[in-house]
Amino acid sequence: MGSPGLSNSAIATRVGLSEPISTGGPTEFDVIKTRELEKFLVDAGLYESHEEAIRREEVLGRLDQIVKKWVKNISRARGFNEQLVQEANAKIFTFGSYRLGVHGPGADIDTLCVGPKHASRNEDFFGELYRMLAEMPEVQELLPVPDAHVPVMRFKFSGVSIDLLYANVALWVIPEDLDVSQESILQNVDEQTVRSLNGCRVTDQILRLVPNIQTFRTTLRCMRLWAKRRGVYSNVTGFLGGINWALLVARICQLYPNALPSMLVSRFFRVYNLWRWPNPVMLCPIQEGSLGLPFWDPRRNYKDRLHLMPIITPAYPCMNSSYNVSTSTLRVMMEEFQRGNEICEAIQGSKSNWDSLFEPFAFFEAYKNYLQMDIASETEEDSRNWRGWVESRIRLLTLKIERDTSGVLQCHPHPGEFSDKSKPFHYSYFMGLRRKQGTNPQEGLQFDIRLTVEDFKRDVYAYSFWKRTMWIHISHVKKKDIPNFVFPGGIRPSHSTRSTTETRSVPKTRESNSPQAVMSRKKRKQDEINKGVSLTDSSSAAVSGSDAGLVDETTAKRQFEADVVDTLSNVRCPENLSGNDPEVAEIVKSTSPARPSSAACGSSLGITTMEKLVIEQSLQPNISRQGSLDLLDGLGVVQLKSEGQNNDKDQEIKPSEFFTTEQALGAATEEEGSSSFSKIQQSLDVEELEPLELTASTAVASTSTHVPAQKPLIRFSFTSLAKATSNTAS
Repeated sequence: MGSPGLSNSAIATRVGLSEPISTGGPTEFDVIKTRELEKFLVDAGLYESHEEAIRREEVLGRLDQIVKKWVKNISRARGFNEQLVQEANAKIFTFGSYRLGVHGPGADIDTLCVGPKHASRNEDFFGELYRMLAEMPEVQELLPVPDAHVPVMRFKFSGVSIDLLYANVALWVIPEDLDVSQESILQNVDEQTVRSLNGCRVTDQILRLVPNIQTFRTTLRCMRLWAKRRGVYSNVTGFLGGINWALLVARICQLYPNALPSMLVSRFFRVYNLWRWPNPVMLCPIQEGSLGLPFWDPRRNYKDRLHLMPIITPAYPCMNSSYNVSTSTLRVMMEEFQRGNEICEAIQGSKSNWDSLFEPFAFFEAYKNYLQMDIASETEEDSRNWRGWVESRIRLLTLKIERDTSGVLQCHPHPGEFSDKSKPFHYSYFMGLRRKQGTNPQEGLQFDIRLTVEDFKRDVYAYSFWKRTMWIHISHVKKKDIPNFVFPGGIRPSHSTRSTTETRSVPKTRESNSPQAVMSRKKRKQDEINKGVSLTDSSSAAVSGSDAGLVDETTAKRQFEADVVDTLSNVRCPENLSGNDPEVAEIVKSTSPARPSSAACGSSLGITTMEKLVIEQSLQPNISRQGSLDLLDGLGVVQLKSEGQNNDKDQEIKPSEFFTTEQALGAATEEEGSSSFSKIQQSLDVEELEPLELTASTAVASTSTHVPAQKPLIRFSFTSLAKATSNTAS
């Protein structure tokens, strides 16, 4: 079981950007629930065996010997004398889930090879080292990806999956005690090396910034399992990857430093259910550093303002690790946070259990309409390459659909592929589709995304290593027509009456839905979240997180009022972003609809303004941020238009600008001549990809000239179900 955490006296020096929300220790109820949770994790098979752990260590040791031999061979080939050859060295580091201590059985190991300046990436790492590994019988499925945003070599070594990155630093000899956390390691290196090094640098910094490593690890295991079962664990498709979840959990650990995992899981959902995105999640202040490397700063960099769910890495140069998140995927995650919060409240009231929280999301029951992307190739190697490329582009299709439908048609990509065993090297990806909630119905309004799909397919076929045997086909399927091979065992489950809402919510008892209980619950949430989001410095004692749900309503109300008064009276400016900017941090300023004016650091915001912030930050975030369009509640009929069919009556959609400055971060101040967006995007996980820049589809750029369809494409018609039925019948 996780350690109870640090004592109150041990955390006199705060960890993170703000004072903890609660420093209360665990109750007996917390201890019991944590034991139940840990048993659940063990039963779920999240812990590897002792034998597998030993085998991983042996593989890492063997790999370290290989890279040391490789760098000596490189040095000898460069004509170095024998003494320099013997001193030549390379070193293996781990990062990601393995370094954090939360990996499970069969998980890959994220590794970094640090080599000297004379060992190049392209010629030596992807050349000589690749050839050495290819000749070894214990190495299988060797796949170099030199053109990735973070170049990586993937392979299996004695059955253990390895993702190997490379960083050639500005040193002639790599010492065995090299510390990659030092800022000086980034001097005189290229962008790929900066990205590769930051995986290790960020992982180590996270472990330094959490108050209790053991409780952090257990909580992170829970959240990783939950995210995978609920279908929101995938950076590549626009959700969050391993490092993103680690940063979110680490922030909760900072806010509740003495809590056990059961309470931390509950508070995770409570906090992020109310988080006012795009307010950033940060573990420590952002510093400019001394090397002049670009870092995440929406006040200076225009494109940083477009990020919807900023989760900032703690190591220099601090960057947003979640730039892949789109409007659609953020909407899905916010719904999941709400569902998790409701279930955790029921668990605390002994009305539910951990099984309900980790129930898999019924993806193929959640929507009426889906896009199905079928891809195929002819050989195993081509299939692996083609599959990886297409998967990395799926988030581009989400962005294009959002752009060309003004955000009305929202997408839910399913992480991972499905395979039809009867068709070798044939794989399918699926994307749920639905109209954005909250818009008014309007009969007959249609959105034609056929050209959007064609535009996406052209991008896919632009693959540098494309072959004629590689193809992709995209079609619309209704829920009832989903192929059987996507279901476990190839057997379609019996028809479920659960709606999309029901799959993300938990029934509440009459007692939990009473007005008094709801009001008390909201006030306790407001108390905690406002301290976490507003980064206030309050010395008052908050309600202990573990027993907040057990405090009677009168006490909770008084405590809430006292904390609000204390918050309004003792507002402190957050640590400034740039390290020397004298103004109040623009993040809170620029993202709040209240738009308080700038103030010198050390001054207080007015009580009226802060009251507005307290109220606004307690509301559900507006995650769509697109203009409202009048549409029906249902997604209506989806039609396939045949080639040659008249399209003159089709409603043409003008491609809208994807996001504007006002939509992205509201009142963020943009100075003329501000620095351009950095091309350095920190990639901490090998699935992290470069930011996508959307341009309006050339096929729909003009509204004055009609462009006939060249082949059957996809068209979505938003109309009522009754009208759709009558049209079909006729």
